[in-house]
Amino acid sequence: MPLEQRIEAATIFWADEQSADQQLEAVGSIATHMKFRPRSVLSLADDRKARYLAGLPNVSDSVAARALVNYHLARRRPMMGDFLDRLGVPHDHGLIAEEAIPKPDPEKLKQAVGDLATKYPAPDVALYLATLVSQDPETWEGLVDLPETQPVPSA
Repeated sequence: MPLEQRIEAATIFWADEQSADQQLEAVGSIATHMKFRPRSVLSLADDRKARYLAGLPNVSDSVAARALVNYHLARRRPMMGDFLDRLGVPHDHGLIAEEAIPKPDPEKLKQAVGDLATKYPAPDVALYLATLVSQDPETWEGLVDLPETQPVPSA
């Protein structure tokens, strides 16, 4: 993700009240990396914490996953809903409604991804599809080898 997009995702992450556990983990990572005390990180304004988090060379899987999910829910719901509609997956404005869903038919999945790629920017599609795979690799394993799932080189 480009830096500005990471900052946007981190800003959304810090604003989410449901991310308290991951936020504490992020505070620890920032404190360690910046050689700050955790209390000092906690006292920073959210925009500063977002910039620090976005600039970390590594973040844990749980922090990254939470930030990506929050980002998509806040900024990419129409795309998420469009994709899930094409697959016939029940959802609430892009949020998958059921805990476990069956693996999508490979041909239907390929068609849905192709349709999505013609309607939305390639980097957004690739990030969303990669996020699905990271959240549920078993269900979404059919996405792994599709070209639309591959990261788009930055210019």
